[in-house]
Amino acid sequence: MADALQRLRLVSRAALSDAETLLAEWLPDGQRQGTEWVARNALRGDRRAGSFGVSLTTGKWNDFADSEAHGGDLVSLYSYLHGCRQGDAARAIDARLGLGIYRASELYPLIAEIDTRAPADSVETGQAQRDASRAAAARRARKYWATGRHARTNRYVRQKQIPPTGVRQSHKGWLMVPLYAGGELVNLQWIQPNGTKRFLKGGQVQGAYCLLGTLEPGKRLYVCEGWATGATLHYLTGDTVACALHAGNLLPVARYFRSHLNGSLDLVIAGDDDRQTEGNPGRRLANEAAIDVGALVLFPSWRDGCPEHLTDFNDLYRWHNARMDAEERAAEQGGPRHDG
Repeated sequence: MADALQRLRLVSRAALSDAETLLAEWLPDGQRQGTEWVARNALRGDRRAGSFGVSLTTGKWNDFADSEAHGGDLVSLYSYLHGCRQGDAARAIDARLGLGIYRASELYPLIAEIDTRAPADSVETGQAQRDASRAAAARRARKYWATGRHARTNRYVRQKQIPPTGVRQSHKGWLMVPLYAGGELVNLQWIQPNGTKRFLKGGQVQGAYCLLGTLEPGKRLYVCEGWATGATLHYLTGDTVACALHAGNLLPVARYFRSHLNGSLDLVIAGDDDRQTEGNPGRRLANEAAIDVGALVLFPSWRDGCPEHLTDFNDLYRWHNARMDAEERAAEQGGPRHDG
């Protein structure tokens, strides 16, 4: 126990030296503001940066919009973002930075003495609390899902011009997108009519997915970000789609399905193209996921006249529909048509 805790603290301390590099990878749409990294919290569908901050000097992090989302170091942050145990988070950071802490235990006596004032059971207690929160969120998800209704009249679905595949709506008219992990319902994403998105508090997001269609060995599987993008791909191609629901979850979901069917899937990462966001996190993270799992990668092909704010396949689909409708109306009135 003491040895495991010591390793975790060593990784936590070492990670601070590369805090900005790590945070740029974990929270790619964030930016440095003084001694803090300020970003969106994608796990609760945060649309704007501001409430989620990480200290670059101490590693402490906090989401002011979620009282349960906070921690004291970068290891706990990785654990939160990726939905894993802190020991696994420490190993991942150790491997990423090449620290060797989990490969060279005989060197521990030579490493500078660390602060041991924290209670020995603090890590385990925190993990137990997160496990309890996840279990409670999964129970709520099953309860809400069981009371959901068909979403054919849902306002958000109508706006996206796609069938309500794999989703239901609440009595308030909010869309419910189910998230599964290991075949079990673990969370819901709520989508309000205005497009605001939220997950159930405390529920698993990282590594969870919404599956549209049926998995079959040898068949194609698309892995994408949002449900609307996935439903569009499923509708147009007939292929199965796994919706990761945010860009940082593309890699965990792709890894799961690659290993789940022993590499027998024709896997395609269908990324967003965040052309107006610095660093284009949608395209970058999709490319990284594709390289990691040996998948193909696909992005929307923007044609002349596409507005710059469009980012995903549903945007492209709806823009194309609007253009075709305009051309048909022009033809009926004897006006000019656009080529292509």
